[in-house]
Amino acid sequence: MKKITSALVALGLGIALSASVQATSNDEAVAERIKAVGSVCIEGDDSCGGAAAVAAPAAARTGEKVYATKCAACHATGAAGAPKFGTSEWADRGAKGIDSLLASAINGLNAMPPRGLCTDCSDDELKDAIQHMMDSAQ
Repeated sequence: MKKITSALVALGLGIALSASVQATSNDEAVAERIKAVGSVCIEGDDSCGGAAAVAAPAAARTGEKVYATKCAACHATGAAGAPKFGTSEWADRGAKGIDSLLASAINGLNAMPPRGLCTDCSDDELKDAIQHMMDSAQ
């Protein structure tokens, strides 16, 4: 009977040890699945392991480039009443002055939405695009 009891105790310890190893294995698997995939470092915060790389500001686009990629969709065809590129309509608008035209472009005017939907254009880029369109006036 003593042998049976010893065998049962040994078996019980084996099962408990196996369950403990399995639980540790499960804990490690869970920890691996929920670990962070990245971190955020703020410039000047040395706790991130050194200086964080800072992206250089993008170079300003020319008025011609902004016109070609953003404004031409409407201003090349005159869609929704937009003054057409290369026409006297721009000479008439030029009398208002570039600052007035820039304010209209930033705030939107008639069918043109604010910034002409060029949400990534700076005010200077918009101003250069307006100047490009005014320079095209015949």
